Amino acid sequence: MTATGEGAATAPFFHQVPVLCAPGFAGTCRQTVAEWGLVCLGESALPPSADYHLWMDSDGLSLRATGPDPPGPVRCEFAGGAARHRRRYGGGKSQAIAKAVGLRDKNGLVVADLTAGLGSDAFVLAGLGARVLMVERHPVAAALLADGLRRAREAAADDADLADVLERLELKQQDARDWLAGQAGNGQADVIYLDPMFPEKRKSARVKKEMQAFQAVVGRDDDADFLLPLALDCARYRVVVKRPSRAPFLADRKPGYSLTGKSVRFDVYPLRRLA
Repeated sequence: MTATGEGAATAPFFHQVPVLCAPGFAGTCRQTVAEWGLVCLGESALPPSADYHLWMDSDGLSLRATGPDPPGPVRCEFAGGAARHRRRYGGGKSQAIAKAVGLRDKNGLVVADLTAGLGSDAFVLAGLGARVLMVERHPVAAALLADGLRRAREAAADDADLADVLERLELKQQDARDWLAGQAGNGQADVIYLDPMFPEKRKSARVKKEMQAFQAVVGRDDDADFLLPLALDCARYRVVVKRPSRAPFLADRKPGYSLTGKSVRFDVYPLRRLA
């Protein structure tokens, strides 16, 4: 498992947030965020104009909203919680995501997740045996991912299975379009996976409010339609797009077939048979 900061220069539309830390965590905070073009301000006071900030403490790096009654912190979690439960009891290769990517038919696929977000799907795929490159363009999301990997590596000292999964995860901060342009004709990825972030319609649940904070900082993937044709030119076997179950097809392009659940749908664009 590696992480690289190529392309770490922050584009103008990226929403910048202050990075602060609890007493005693300045060193860890600076090491975690510096690679992604962010600067830890240490134990400084939160600027009054900040709607959101990154915070480092004993629980790791988190994205937090300010204001009265803010939602809970958003952090990347690979070692515990829902990630650990799904790794142990998630249903293995019978899961829809495994079927869509092709892990039931071929072991050891190389998957490029070009809209990595907080890495939940990438971690599931790595747990099912794929080698996964997480490509994330936003420095805040990349910093959260890097911290999640850091804490997971620490936990993996006593968990050989988790360590094995982490060896199959790689993180790269780069715009997906730039990554695809560099891969055209090389066929590095067997499967390209896209899970664009769109506005969340349901706003009542508190967990949804937390993800609304993440979306407000990282931004929506409004340019996702442009990724699909580029991905189809680069993937070796197929492109998989995760969508809300009733959402239109990405770029209005009909897939070869879809796997539809109650809330999400996997649109599969086959290019050739899995060998």
